[in-house]
Amino acid sequence: MKHLLSLNHLTTEEIFKILKLAEQLKSDNYRGVTHHILKGKTLGMIFSKSSTRTRVSFEVGMYQLGGSALFLSSNDIQLGRGESIYDTAHVLSRYLNGIMIRTYAQKDVDDLAEFGSIPIINGLTDREHPCQILADLQTIYEQKGKLEGLKLAYIGDGNNIAHSLLHGCSKVGMDIAIAAPKGYECDEEIVEQAKEAAKKTGGKVLITEDPVEAIKGADAVYTDTWVSMGQESEKAERLKIFMPYQINKELWKYTNDGAIFLHCLPAYRGYEVTEDIIDGSMSVIFDEAENRLHAQKAVMAILMGNL
Repeated sequence: MKHLLSLNHLTTEEIFKILKLAEQLKSDNYRGVTHHILKGKTLGMIFSKSSTRTRVSFEVGMYQLGGSALFLSSNDIQLGRGESIYDTAHVLSRYLNGIMIRTYAQKDVDDLAEFGSIPIINGLTDREHPCQILADLQTIYEQKGKLEGLKLAYIGDGNNIAHSLLHGCSKVGMDIAIAAPKGYECDEEIVEQAKEAAKKTGGKVLITEDPVEAIKGADAVYTDTWVSMGQESEKAERLKIFMPYQINKELWKYTNDGAIFLHCLPAYRGYEVTEDIIDGSMSVIFDEAENRLHAQKAVMAILMGNL
């Protein structure tokens, strides 16, 4: 494990290694145990897309591991516009010990890894969001005590969250069902990758347009905003198309007893989910948000601390 570009690149064992370390680091943090795994090391954080949780969790995570983080907005560097990614990767590799990048194109992340000589962490692209899904898996494990054999239903847009959930769930032996409207389905290549992984772990992959079919027997239910950054002009059309995919009490009755609700945030109550679900006893969204810190600390410790 040299980078975190996509969960599809990780083995089942590598994912569980991250989750086990995240659990330990979280426990240590609560007990006041400090770590200096990354003492003297610096993470460069490149943001072409802004984010509350990504910046704060990585910056705090580096501090808690004894290192430091350097925030770089698209205005601070010439990545892909005034300077080639090839040159940027080589230069930053001389200054930094690792790079987290949150951007639009997956190719930018992959190119940084190809041309640089330091670990690259995908903080989000339009295609994938591996850091979020590691935190999600950690949260589900905390709540259920296992991952293998559980069913997760994702209802909504077949976006980067859905893609990384397909990779993550199939790698750890979970069943995953995705319900998305026609025209907003997941990428077929990623679906096939998930199905291949599921063959090895015993998981199942279901792709459907029917939210009821997807959510039946679910132990965890996940949704995301219907209008992501850069899609604001499509808002009126998307709200009309996705309203039948809203997570509400009517749909929730098809879940298993004790099912939990997840959302990567930011959430828009009354659209993708009703208040009685996201603010109800089944919701674990703030545990999930907290676990971004611990899962990412584990990733950084493994990649930059050689654990």
